[in-house]
Amino acid sequence: MDSVILLLVGLAIFAAGYLVYSRYLSRRVLRLDPAFTTPAHEKNDGVDHVPTNKFVLWGHHFTSVAGAAPIVGPAIAVIWGWLPAFLWVTIGTVFFAGMHDLGALWASERNKGRSIGSLAARYIGRRGSSVFLLVIALLLLMVVAAFAVVIKDLLLANPSAVIPAWGAIPVAALIGIAVYKLRWNLLAVTIIGVVALYGLIFLGDQVPVVLPDPILGMSPATFWIIALFVYAGIASLLPVWLLLQPRDYINGVQLFVGLAILFVGTLVAGLVFGNGFVAPAINTAVPEGTPSIWPLLFVTIACGAISGFHGAVASGTSSKQLDREPDARFVGYFGAVGEGMLALGSIIATTAGISTVARWEEIYSAFGAGGVNAFVEGGGNIIEMGLGLPQSLSATVLATMAVLFAATTMDTGVRLLRFVFQEAGEAVGVRMNTIVSTILVLIVSVGLVFSQGVDGSGGLTIWPLFGTTNQLLASLTLIIVSIMLLRKRRNVFVALVPLVVVFVAAFWAAILQVGTFWNGGTDTNWLLLVLDVVIIVAAVWVAVEGLTALRRAAREDPEPEDADLTDHVTGTVPTR
Repeated sequence: MDSVILLLVGLAIFAAGYLVYSRYLSRRVLRLDPAFTTPAHEKNDGVDHVPTNKFVLWGHHFTSVAGAAPIVGPAIAVIWGWLPAFLWVTIGTVFFAGMHDLGALWASERNKGRSIGSLAARYIGRRGSSVFLLVIALLLLMVVAAFAVVIKDLLLANPSAVIPAWGAIPVAALIGIAVYKLRWNLLAVTIIGVVALYGLIFLGDQVPVVLPDPILGMSPATFWIIALFVYAGIASLLPVWLLLQPRDYINGVQLFVGLAILFVGTLVAGLVFGNGFVAPAINTAVPEGTPSIWPLLFVTIACGAISGFHGAVASGTSSKQLDREPDARFVGYFGAVGEGMLALGSIIATTAGISTVARWEEIYSAFGAGGVNAFVEGGGNIIEMGLGLPQSLSATVLATMAVLFAATTMDTGVRLLRFVFQEAGEAVGVRMNTIVSTILVLIVSVGLVFSQGVDGSGGLTIWPLFGTTNQLLASLTLIIVSIMLLRKRRNVFVALVPLVVVFVAAFWAAILQVGTFWNGGTDTNWLLLVLDVVIIVAAVWVAVEGLTALRRAAREDPEPEDADLTDHVTGTVPTR
């Protein structure tokens, strides 16, 4: 029964955040203007800049930022108890993630769709911009490499998810053609797409795919990783309307269907069977070696509360597809709410869905345990108990959900990393076309994944730095948003408060990690130690530059309301 109360309270908080706080941000702080010419219209090239229906764009944005992270983070953080994770997810989504994601989207489209790294050059300075690009590139490389390994592990552990995971690609392409070329009704196409996707899930449950060993001279693990990078490279080069948008959109719809199944199962299991938590609200008997809840909770749960990766997506792809500026509220803020709901589902699945207290303690016998497998197991149990679906089918639904979202984040990450490589090349006077930059991205990413062996374990080599790097990037993004608000003399505290909290927590965590890596003795991981120090130096550097820029913005004359209508490169005023 407790899980039902937690679910209803969490959903009520998310609803209030979107209906009340996001309205305030959109109308009073950011002042979203329906007459503003968005980059999608100004630069419409049919490839990256494409005016897009807000529901389709929400699907792209939401699934790109979600991935497996809002499942994994909370599924690990509940080792401290379900209450701290719940509070950070709900409060973080409403006041931190919503402002961050919406603000990053607004900042980018008000600057011709430029990425956050590029915006740093204008608002913080060239030196800060170079460091910013370094942090973004490192973060994206972590995401692309690690998610390839996560998807590989999911496909190997859940062979029933293979058919729906790969079958979703042609379904998405057909949806893109139906919507953009044949001009079919979006609702009808959505229904057909969801039915097709769930048909593939049922088929996958009946026909699990286990690869032979070896296959084409490779182990199944190596084969899946190579296949994933080939797909991601091709997907990043295709026009967004053909695969990226429709794939992410139908995945977004599928996620909400999956969440609805999980939430309804939770309600029935709680109301009818009295199913409650097997985990404590606050765990005072954490396993030996578990780090302190402060500040690790705030970097363990990044996606699902606030995440710097969202700013990279909002400014990298979403801002280039925004049809009308007011759509940013639905795409950006509600995208964050959707991810918060997924994180809430992960908390419930891993604390109320595990069969017994003994089984929960077995799973969470060490920090870092749990993750996607705990979500699939616990969520499958809840759905089986509440809705009567076979446990294998329930697990297939949840495993497919995790694979599809990790895959959309991976291919979006490759596209974003390509943008970063091109921006970095331009900064040093080297121009790279899309094919060359994509090939470089794949070479670097694949090299990292296989750096520790053919099993792909190298993809997780630098993952321990993801949480701190991600949250530092979020705080740096909020610096840019704060500077823009200061220049316009608007309420800057909506961005400053999240900025201070997230920066302090992430910086503190990075400092603690230095000690952890250093105290490894003969097992000291010098790569992680050096990278962590580089990240700390970069954070201090950009923070000092950002603070200087904030003080300068506060002293300057207020910026005219129509300043964003001017092209900062040509000095002209764009027209639709």
